Amino acid sequence: MLAVRPEDTQATEPPSLSFGASTARQARPELVRAIGRWSLTGLVLNSIIGSGIFGLPSLVAGLLGRAGIYAYFIAAVGIGVIMGCFAEVASQFREAGGPYLYARAAFGRLMGIQMGWLAWLVRLSASAAAANLFTVYLAEFWPRVREPLPRAAVLTVLVGILAAVNYRGVARGAQFSSAFAVAKLVPLAVFIAVGIFFVGQAGPGVPVATTAGGWLEAILVLIFAFGGFEAAMMPMAEAKDPRRDAPFALFMGLLICAVVYTLVQWVVQGVLPSAAGTDRPLAAAARQFLGPPGAVLLTLGALISLYGYLGGQTLNAPRLIYAFAEREDFPAFFATVHPRFRTPHVSIVAFAVLVWALAVVGNFRWNVMLSAVARLFTYSLVCGALLVLRRKQPDAVAFRLPFGTALAVLGIAFSLALVSRMGRSELLILLATAVVALLNWSWVRRRVSDTSSRSPY
Repeated sequence: MLAVRPEDTQATEPPSLSFGASTARQARPELVRAIGRWSLTGLVLNSIIGSGIFGLPSLVAGLLGRAGIYAYFIAAVGIGVIMGCFAEVASQFREAGGPYLYARAAFGRLMGIQMGWLAWLVRLSASAAAANLFTVYLAEFWPRVREPLPRAAVLTVLVGILAAVNYRGVARGAQFSSAFAVAKLVPLAVFIAVGIFFVGQAGPGVPVATTAGGWLEAILVLIFAFGGFEAAMMPMAEAKDPRRDAPFALFMGLLICAVVYTLVQWVVQGVLPSAAGTDRPLAAAARQFLGPPGAVLLTLGALISLYGYLGGQTLNAPRLIYAFAEREDFPAFFATVHPRFRTPHVSIVAFAVLVWALAVVGNFRWNVMLSAVARLFTYSLVCGALLVLRRKQPDAVAFRLPFGTALAVLGIAFSLALVSRMGRSELLILLATAVVALLNWSWVRRRVSDTSSRSPY
């Protein structure tokens, strides 16, 4: 068991974090450890391969041209360093909680709360990006959706239906999400399997002048595509052997995703003379080698995949906030359960409203950048947690990352270098999130001080 500071062992500590839990709490029924190595790998794949790949090839091509393929390699290496830090830190815990738990154990409650708010921002902006891309692909069938009012109406219906389904019951939401789980992989498999035979027909392509800033921005948007693996680290309390299986699942998942993403970019650039000239790159490429029916099939596949991704996020993200609220690290109203439907309805409604707002005021690229930047801050915290936990628990029974200290520093440097490409609007939203988290922590501290004879702060 990982030992932590006394302030993390107060009576208010959540039962699911077994930091000094009482005997009565330990006597409660435990979760079944049924997730094996390959099942965990599947969770990593399902967490990484989401909506981004249907829109990012054109963004990368616009920034780097034919050199865009190499950006995937660099992004994969950078994410691999961060994954290594995740693997070591995650292997020290057998509880559920993921990055929030790691930050809380390493740095205390304040940074745990900061991580929680950042994690929510990541999911909000990623979902908004998927909703934006849904309207982009829908324009293949209904061009008017590009106009402000029709676009806002579609986003309202899109987010509203998913919120209503999940509001009325977790069973409905889970069934809805599962029905779309595999659908996002089918169009990618068909696209690659057929498209590789047509690579080269685009000719030399349009030359793009690359700059250092362009490389950093391209890698930053690819963090959005490679990110999400941390969600698979949440159910560690149900993994058979997390200390061995977490590192395997992370790196196997990264390898498979890197191959799939690189092949998709290769096909797009090899088929389209100007891959940057379209906001629906996969549909445009499919039209080149399969004709109009191919574009229709890829568009339908993208729409199904995007809707399925949004369905999964609408199911999972509100429950993440619900869990934080139950642990008394988030405002209590987020933990409110509907008396009839038994769902965290307040969290669901709040999530839906904020996703809708980000989608309406932003676009795909802006929300991708916001999600990637917020995610990089969470990654930096986990890399920092490795350094802290190695010092606090040098003899911990865990996976030991070779050259872990150096790689953790490299992971932090990699993240900060990419963060330097964020714009002013992303910076303002991140600062606002940090301020809200600080106010949240201040409120929690006062409440705990009122109910405890000794303040843990």
